[in-house]
Amino acid sequence: MEKLKIGMIGAGNIAANAHLPAYAKCNNATVVAIMDLDRERAENVAKKYGIPKVYNTIEEMLADEEIQAIDICTWNNGHAPSAIAAAKAGKHVMCEKPLTVSDELAYEIKKAVDEAGVKFFLAVPGRFGHKNEFLHDQVAKGEFGEVYYAKTSYIRRRGTPSGWFTDKKAAGGGPVIDIGVHGIDAAWYIMGCPKPTRVSAFISNHIGDYQTKGVDRWKGIPCPDNQFDTEDMGAGVIHFENGAMLMFEASWAINGPAHSDTQIFGSKAGADVTSATIYGERDGYLSDDRVSLDDNDRFLAEITHFADCVLNDKPTRYPIDMAVTMQRMLDAIYESAEAKKEIVL
Repeated sequence: MEKLKIGMIGAGNIAANAHLPAYAKCNNATVVAIMDLDRERAENVAKKYGIPKVYNTIEEMLADEEIQAIDICTWNNGHAPSAIAAAKAGKHVMCEKPLTVSDELAYEIKKAVDEAGVKFFLAVPGRFGHKNEFLHDQVAKGEFGEVYYAKTSYIRRRGTPSGWFTDKKAAGGGPVIDIGVHGIDAAWYIMGCPKPTRVSAFISNHIGDYQTKGVDRWKGIPCPDNQFDTEDMGAGVIHFENGAMLMFEASWAINGPAHSDTQIFGSKAGADVTSATIYGERDGYLSDDRVSLDDNDRFLAEITHFADCVLNDKPTRYPIDMAVTMQRMLDAIYESAEAKKEIVL
């Protein structure tokens, strides 16, 4: 089978612990080069995964004619310059979520992608989980009727990552843009990606840089400024053009129980996504139907999908226009929280 030749930008946690293990099992894509600001880290990762080339700069990597596409696994504020440079070099682009740190930069990425005519794919692995795929398809078939409401939570009691994650300049925000986006996107995707029209939200940092004992943290490397100026929780409401509404909440640290769940509600049936349980009626009686679905390697699924789209000229499941819309929603959450008012999109 033909394999898409990938250049990977970034050799940190998401690359080494998620993307590269998936590439090792992938039948239609292979990583032929890697670069990172930390040359030693890139070399160590290349040795571990058998990547033949290590570059010092993005420019050197993009000059490599063997490379057909770029996989961006940098800090969030590195996504835009990497994606724009890759598109201008004629490379197809897969970018780890979130798209970038502002909607202004999102539009710049879109301009570069559109002008170059390359494929773009925003890597949000939840879209490739069997439960999300099944419920998305059921909604599309009309099995839930009119889906008018959804809610999603991604709550950690104590789980603030270290390093660049808490620096707004590097990350673009805290748990809303880091983990909240998973739930927001899952609900939005299952609902059929209706057009957002207005957002009302708030954020807080009342817990901050806690010193709680006996808890683990996702370890990110420090960035140059090494600030702790992001929120530690956020919540709000997104309204859509079709009249539907999505409530969301996300936290790295909060004085409450940790949990993660997404639910959707339609005129015919509703569903709990985590348990894949459908709540409806049968023969005039209430029914709770739990669908049996195996877990799958979502990172492998998304990489295989991207490679298939490039090699066979198919549209990606998360194209640039959709990615820009998601970024606009995320930006509006922070805008609303800062302005203390609803933001019309």
